[in-house]
Amino acid sequence: MTNLTRRTLMKGAAATGLVATLGGRALAADEPLGIVLVVPSPVGDVGWGRALADGLEPVKAAYGDKVKVTIIENIQEGPDADRIMNKAIADGNKFLIAGSFGYQNGALQIARRNPDVTVLHASGFQVAPNFSPFAAQYSQGTYLMGMAAAALSKTGKLGSVSAFAIPELITSINAFTLGAQAVKPDVEVSVVWVNSWFDPAKEQEAAKALLAQKCDVIFSNAQDTPSVISACEEAGVPAFNLNSSMKKYAPKTYLGCVATDWSPFFKASVDAHIAGNFKGANAFLGVGDKVVEVVDWNPGIPADMMTRIKEVEAKIAAGSFSPFAGPIAKADGSEGVPAGKTMTEAEIVAMDWHVKGVTTPLPK
Repeated sequence: MTNLTRRTLMKGAAATGLVATLGGRALAADEPLGIVLVVPSPVGDVGWGRALADGLEPVKAAYGDKVKVTIIENIQEGPDADRIMNKAIADGNKFLIAGSFGYQNGALQIARRNPDVTVLHASGFQVAPNFSPFAAQYSQGTYLMGMAAAALSKTGKLGSVSAFAIPELITSINAFTLGAQAVKPDVEVSVVWVNSWFDPAKEQEAAKALLAQKCDVIFSNAQDTPSVISACEEAGVPAFNLNSSMKKYAPKTYLGCVATDWSPFFKASVDAHIAGNFKGANAFLGVGDKVVEVVDWNPGIPADMMTRIKEVEAKIAAGSFSPFAGPIAKADGSEGVPAGKTMTEAEIVAMDWHVKGVTTPLPK
């Protein structure tokens, strides 16, 4: 597997475009399928980029030298990402994983111009015959984490350091709040939006701000660094995160991880591309798909609460329970979901409001 960075790609580029870092030619018929993963932050040992990269390992194991995987990391959303993704396809790669919400427009144009290329796009909503958005139903896991957080909280105040106010992360916060309120109805959740996928200093500062507000359980919502988790460990406060385990950075206070395993989806998508029958669809994957799993539960969670959590988890996996079953009130007091109704996947994917109990307004 090759890991490239923006600096590597841009080094020596001519004024009119990028150098042919990925080969500069179309692949011959007998050459391996080129799979390119582009991510917005460095691929370290934890976080979103790591979870995506790990999701390709079973693909490599299954196909061996019939595939060639290239990871291009630390690519800012915008013109750079568009140029780099286009260059990857011009070089003959036929399978693109655009690993950030902000890559959507550029990746979709690539799919439209190249019908023989399969494109998977993280967290978006656009669909085309050869273009599938994919997202994790983190909300299913964060609801369970909310239950655990409420059981451990003494102040009734929880916090979240969150990356960007996109529906995927809004729903994660909302479900966290609803899960906590299922245990303690008066729980409140404060949010600090850092507007970055990777900013260790800003993330740590945000965590400390929430701790100063007496939030005694913290949700690190889509950070690619362990900054929030480490700050909470130092303060003796439980914290959890998404995508991959950060337990080694908080061996004492770690609440757990809403982990993602993208390999079932990636493998099925590569299989379909190779077979020539890939069809673009909105992939919204959760516990029942074995993509989302809560791991590394803190042993300090009371046994009766863990029993209750596991019962709810089983219902989520079976499809008999949703975190977004009404009645649910919005933060402004208006009705969000009426009694007897459950939000559809389409409504969840487009969620742009907070539930009652989240005290921080969404950024405009």
